[in-house]
Amino acid sequence: MQVLIEMKDIIKVFPPNVVAVDQVSTDFRKGEIHAIVGENGAGKSTLMKVLYGLEQFNHGDILFQGQPVRFQDPGEAIAHGIGMVHQEILLIPQYTVWENIVLGAEPVNFLGVIDRQQARKLVQQKVDEFQFNLKIDDKVDDISVAAAQKVEILKLLYRNVSVLILDEPTAVLTPQEIPQLFNELRRLRDHGHTILFISHHLEEVLALSDRITVMRKGKKIATVQSSETTKENLAQMMVGRTVLFQSLREKSIPGAETFVVKDLTYIDGTLHKRLEQINFRICEGEIVGIAGVEGNGQFELVNSIMGLNKITQGQIKVTGIDITQAEILDRRRFISFVSQNRGKMGAAVHASILENVMMTHHRLNPHFTKWNGLLLNDNYARQFTHQIEEQFSVVMDRMDNPFRSLSGGNQQKVILGRELLLDTPFVLLDQPTRGLDVGSIEYVHELILKMKEQKRAILLISADLEELFRIADRILVLHRGMIVADLPTEKTDIEQVGYLMLEGKENDAKETN
Repeated sequence: MQVLIEMKDIIKVFPPNVVAVDQVSTDFRKGEIHAIVGENGAGKSTLMKVLYGLEQFNHGDILFQGQPVRFQDPGEAIAHGIGMVHQEILLIPQYTVWENIVLGAEPVNFLGVIDRQQARKLVQQKVDEFQFNLKIDDKVDDISVAAAQKVEILKLLYRNVSVLILDEPTAVLTPQEIPQLFNELRRLRDHGHTILFISHHLEEVLALSDRITVMRKGKKIATVQSSETTKENLAQMMVGRTVLFQSLREKSIPGAETFVVKDLTYIDGTLHKRLEQINFRICEGEIVGIAGVEGNGQFELVNSIMGLNKITQGQIKVTGIDITQAEILDRRRFISFVSQNRGKMGAAVHASILENVMMTHHRLNPHFTKWNGLLLNDNYARQFTHQIEEQFSVVMDRMDNPFRSLSGGNQQKVILGRELLLDTPFVLLDQPTRGLDVGSIEYVHELILKMKEQKRAILLISADLEELFRIADRILVLHRGMIVADLPTEKTDIEQVGYLMLEGKENDAKETN
């Protein structure tokens, strides 16, 4: 198979002295699906950003079709046929599918006016060519997340990109949608496209890729044929130790009722009913998971619990105390909270790592202050930050550096450390392991189970059904703002939950059992 891209001895250093990519040499072949895996901070995303021109490398060479290249920005990469689809959807919701696809590369007539008929024709040709099931006149706001991801891919195919870099392409998909995406990616490969993708899901990596490059601490450990390795071998190469994958759930007897949501309804400012008659309870020593296709009320439920939404009706109690109308800081005395959006809700990215670690603790823990709360106790704050660094294996240079200097995975570890070390009866975890590697996920799951042993009540919202089945005692399915099922984990399976997520009701086969 023809080598399309060679990366030789690539070194990337972030100031002042963080070596993100350390003399990595690898190649990517025409018409292959090639996965890049590794722990958070291993350098895989940085390596792909270097290839795409988002980051400039300090040393090494990149050859594209045998010719040396050094892209100064993504525009140059796209001009050479290399495009990248990011994990976050970057489309304009109010525009149609075809308008999003041609944006910035619109065909024009002899007067320089956009030729809408020609644009729609070109987009429809691409949809048909690659057998993407899309209606080009639908608004992006009205299509599923999976369909929006296809639009992102088609934007690049419309620009005649032959190399697609995908960052965590299945992160926001349901189990039913993933095989469809994989089939489409295989069709692209069979058309001669090269697919490079970053993923933390090793089963998916093995199912989809032809070859896999494993990175650890900025270095390339190996490139292997997918057919010649296993999930266990990949995990061991990634983290340098054996990683276990079996269910961690153990039969336990829940304690007293800790967290109660009763008749919660939320109508937003546009008079849309986002949550309707939500009722559930969580006891101490119990982990309850919430499954649902993204956009079915999870975000509104989290904001309602945290006091960011003013609920229309209903009641929220923690340990018998009504917090329905409580201020956010007052709720924080009862609730540890890990947000799925660490950049906007979980952290102040321009503040230092130290300042981010102190948040909430400095208001609730007297050890963080001195002189009757007049001054911060800097020594204690630094000791606490060092504790999180050690306990959660955070890769950082200096704790006084900006929070944004950390990789995404290490940012998540800092937030997890800060929140899980709060002494609260209820823990709200919204996608706590999104973006983490298998070793870190295993550790976070162990921490959650320790909190369960401490008799804390835990609500875990996750798009990863395997995660829910691994540690949750019960699974609630959220569909169109309503809870449509409350299932003991041992009495259901991923297929049943996935169907409920999509349809909001049991299928006929399940109903007749």
